[in-house]
Amino acid sequence: MGRLSLAAFVLAAALVQTLAALPAFSIIVAMLIASIASMAIAVWQRARLRSSRIKFFIWPLLAFTLGASLAMVRADLRLADALDPELEGGSIPTVFRIASLSTTGQQGQRAEVDILESRKGMPSRIQLAWFGDPRRQEAWAPGQRWQGYLVPKRPHGGINPHGFDYEALLFERGVRATASIRNNPVLLADEPYATPLIAIQRLRHFLRKAMQQTLGDTRYGPVLIALAIGDQAGIARNDWVVFNRTGITHLVSISGMHVTMLAAMAGLAVLRVWSRARWRGVPLAEYSPAQVVAAGAALFTALLYCLLAGWGVPAQRTFFMLAVLAIAAIARLPLSGSRVLVLAAACVVALDPWASLAPGFWLSFGAVAVLMMAGTGRWRLAKPGETPARLSRWQRWRRGFIAACQLQLAITIGLIPLLVLIFQQISLVSPLANAIAIPVVSFIVTPLALLVMVLAAIPGLETVANWTGIVAHESFAWAMRPIEAMSDWPGSNIAVAAVPWPWIAVAMAGIVWSLQPRGLPGRMLALLLVLPVLVYQPKRPAHGEWRATMLDVGQGGGVVIETADEIVVFDAGPRYSDDADAGDRVIWPYLRARGVGRIDQLIVSHGDADHAGGLASLMTALPVGILRAPSSMEEQVDAARPTGRVSPPLTACHAGQQWQTGGVMFTMLAPLPSMVGAKDKNAGGCVLFMQGRAHNAMFMGDVGIAQEAALLAEPLWPGPVDLIVAGHHGSHTSSGQAFVDATQAVHAVMQAGYLNRYRHPNQAVLRRWEQSGAQVHRSDHHGAIIVTSREGQLDAVRARDAQRRYWHTRATSD
Repeated sequence: MGRLSLAAFVLAAALVQTLAALPAFSIIVAMLIASIASMAIAVWQRARLRSSRIKFFIWPLLAFTLGASLAMVRADLRLADALDPELEGGSIPTVFRIASLSTTGQQGQRAEVDILESRKGMPSRIQLAWFGDPRRQEAWAPGQRWQGYLVPKRPHGGINPHGFDYEALLFERGVRATASIRNNPVLLADEPYATPLIAIQRLRHFLRKAMQQTLGDTRYGPVLIALAIGDQAGIARNDWVVFNRTGITHLVSISGMHVTMLAAMAGLAVLRVWSRARWRGVPLAEYSPAQVVAAGAALFTALLYCLLAGWGVPAQRTFFMLAVLAIAAIARLPLSGSRVLVLAAACVVALDPWASLAPGFWLSFGAVAVLMMAGTGRWRLAKPGETPARLSRWQRWRRGFIAACQLQLAITIGLIPLLVLIFQQISLVSPLANAIAIPVVSFIVTPLALLVMVLAAIPGLETVANWTGIVAHESFAWAMRPIEAMSDWPGSNIAVAAVPWPWIAVAMAGIVWSLQPRGLPGRMLALLLVLPVLVYQPKRPAHGEWRATMLDVGQGGGVVIETADEIVVFDAGPRYSDDADAGDRVIWPYLRARGVGRIDQLIVSHGDADHAGGLASLMTALPVGILRAPSSMEEQVDAARPTGRVSPPLTACHAGQQWQTGGVMFTMLAPLPSMVGAKDKNAGGCVLFMQGRAHNAMFMGDVGIAQEAALLAEPLWPGPVDLIVAGHHGSHTSSGQAFVDATQAVHAVMQAGYLNRYRHPNQAVLRRWEQSGAQVHRSDHHGAIIVTSREGQLDAVRARDAQRRYWHTRATSD
């Protein structure tokens, strides 16, 4: 009953995070008061409830109501701490304090800051960026108080089907606005001990700086820092690719295994010392049992390590599980593994109702649950009544090795449904890679990384710290050699389509049944229930129909067109930074979720970075059948070609090109002969038109009004258009009045970044399209727009409406 009630509490808090809007605050408070009062009455009447069957419903129901109301109260209070839209985009004088570790890149530095003095309507915590050359900037440190002019905006991130929700991440962290600094700020004071949390962050800052000086520019130095203090910002993008493909990502951070290991070491050390030590001739164990002191020492060590790690979900989960075990040991309470697990989950959710938004929450608790079931179920090697004392040393070692391999295999299989649901990727080499990495990272690299941290912080021990760092780095580097080779194996990592949740539920039921103890029938056959999630494919358009998804890539272009037979990608999205672009962050994840394993036609309208920035990432992620782009992009395309993979030659797009696939005719309307070779990349860009059985669509790239007029005068001009992606993100240089009148568009889409510096889309252009009768969609306001053409029906869905959550930023014009 207690486990069911705690599970209901956790489930309620998680379901609150799926709401599009919260009830009125008065209703939430009424729910909270009613749930607390009902639970008090239930406790008072527990003797009567104990003999009634209603107890099986009343306690879980009350726990569910309490969990939901508590989560909603916390959410409503956080929503109230919002940026006033009137301040958005202004230059606001502000005094702020650095509240987190700063992240430094080539474009400047970024950190979370607490607002101390500002105008009314500025939230208490924001994420602040200081753009510029970091070598000319003073490095931020937690506790520093600065003054400067900030340009704030409400939290905003791209909203795409099956995509990452950046706004959810900011909301969970309590960040209620983002901002950049105008000009240079002024340092007012340094207050490293302003609050306990600031003091912890300052300590992490000091330790990170000491480790950076010790490890230098070594390749895996950032990994050692991540293992010691949980800061993963310095890990290279290519290394993350290897970690993800081989399934060892959980090992390159402070995981539950590392926290447990360190706590156990501290507990065993205290146990041995306390059990032997004396005070005035009396054993210390007579004052307090050694087991109790050891449990307290282990828990205290775990708390310090978790705080040093940044208090992430895996660290929270491990600490609360250890806390429950320690308290149970001290109080001599027998608790089963499932009770410990669900109680730890309830503690995490009570402290952080948004913990369920993090994939790590479900993966962490899921992995522990699988381990618990595997240790007592069909994966267990020990026979009933068998004790280790009856086995030889060789048998114990052999049994332990096989058990470890079986548990790793159980985790790999057991987490398949969650990995498919969250990431749409599964690593087939994960068991082998973890078999190599777990012992090395857990028992060699992590202790050495912690030792480097301690030695680097002590003056005079720099040489010892350097040598220790070399040993730790080379140990990890040697372990990574076979793992890197595995990541390059064909089929080491498979991508699967996004699966509807009922299929996931069936697969999880099969996993649970397969892990049950011996004697239950059909345990092996239950694993067959996992197969559907691995082979599921979303329904493709029928012959002559099409589906176009204008993705929310920010300030740039990126469209995925699906027909019955082919996948066409028009534009590869913008480049965000030196190690991030829309091809890798937005377009490829969407294609993966749609079950796409090949791009049949990749068309890049022109060579500007906001349309071709993700070209290299797309060509690396997926094989491409035909690549079309202006002839002027020859060198740019060659530079983007992946090594080790055959890529198609560039087919220069020009007016008059036609091909048909899946009953849909594609026609290239531009560049016209007069546009080829134009100095202006926009003018010489590709314009694509497609005609399905019932509807058509046109994709304009960045061509301007002059090119639009030339298109209207050509025999190829198709006439009225059902769907148009307006030129140049809705700039005033495109969408001329004559062109808008001629298209008679039903739907007009503008792909633009939120509050972009170009002020796209232009208000006059928006009015022009609206007055023409078109329904206007903006990716900066509406997220991705999915338009589906069926016989006699043209449907348009806005992702920000379909995937609405209560924390999402709403445009002022909505």
